[in-house]
Amino acid sequence: MDLSFSPEEVAFRDEVRAFLRDELPAELSDKVRRGAELTKADMERWHAILNGRGWLAATWPEEHGGPGWSPVQRHIFDEEAALASAPRIVPFGLHMLGPVLIRFGTEEQKAQVLPRILDGSDWWCQGYSEPGAGSDLASLKARAVRDGDEYVINGQKTWTTLGQHANKIFCLLRTSTEGKPQEGISFVLVDLDTPGIEMRPIKLIEGGHEVNEVFFTDVRVPVANLVGEENKGWTIAKFLLTHERTNIAGVGFSVQAFEQLRALAGRMRRNGKRLIDNPLFAARMAKVEIDLEAMKITNLRMLSDARKNGAPGPESSMLKIKGTEIRQELNDLARRALGPAAAPFPAEMLEGNEALVPADHARNAERYFNNRKITIFGGSNEIQKNILTKAMLEL
Repeated sequence: MDLSFSPEEVAFRDEVRAFLRDELPAELSDKVRRGAELTKADMERWHAILNGRGWLAATWPEEHGGPGWSPVQRHIFDEEAALASAPRIVPFGLHMLGPVLIRFGTEEQKAQVLPRILDGSDWWCQGYSEPGAGSDLASLKARAVRDGDEYVINGQKTWTTLGQHANKIFCLLRTSTEGKPQEGISFVLVDLDTPGIEMRPIKLIEGGHEVNEVFFTDVRVPVANLVGEENKGWTIAKFLLTHERTNIAGVGFSVQAFEQLRALAGRMRRNGKRLIDNPLFAARMAKVEIDLEAMKITNLRMLSDARKNGAPGPESSMLKIKGTEIRQELNDLARRALGPAAAPFPAEMLEGNEALVPADHARNAERYFNNRKITIFGGSNEIQKNILTKAMLEL
């Protein structure tokens, strides 16, 4: 495998760097670098800038508004955006629902939904997990009972990320109790303004409001909102989850975090010496850097396969496992580098106090605690190992 960029790819990288230098608002990149919470307006602003350039829906084909990038171009953009501290692209409409509709949706659904994702008219969230159905998603209980031309939905969803900003939700719902659990699930689009829906915030361990629980009571939605065939939603669910797990792996996040760690270890001192010169700490940094480079290669291989086959394969589970482990290791190394300053002080006490902790690590404790979840959501890493065992080792 040739890991060097072609002249065309180098030119594309230069184009991306120029775009980020000229178009990425400094106040947004500063927020990302410091780990500050982005508002809905912040995220929508960056989406609008990317959409204006035609670069928002990186995974979509050109006929649906995507840029038509190769896997390498997408990798280049993700890495350069991370290094520039660009805001994360909210994945639910763009990287999850969009590919599902392009693959399984009707022409009417594509025409109605995809343009509104691109122009920001609709903000989608995900209704998969339930209190008793997280990694064991097939055991979900939320029901959709057909009544003429409508489904009547009752049940609960949880861990609905950024649902407080959304006006739409795509859900996995049980439409049959016959046969295997996976055979009675359907994929349905729901307008959150529909009567009977209540969304409640869930406070996370670091105090932030990022996720929610959603309750459905006799919620009526048109049968036309069904994506694919009734009771065949499990196939769609698996397709979507491969895209979600690739996003959770966060190659770009890890690239950015490693560069921040390298700078931090170069300025922090122990016993009068730079931390980066400490043999034990340097060895841990070297290991995580090697793992990160290996993950980049795996990501490129997987993107290349997805380009040919239309969806990532079981390798996405491998990428999710290693990607989340690397991100947590980087968080842990930053915590160790900061020493006492890594204690979970209120962020406002640390910001502006460069003598105590560098500004871009003032929220390190929040980041460390928040990222405890990433080896669990999207299917826990233990579940991912089971998937790899069955799909790749045939055991």
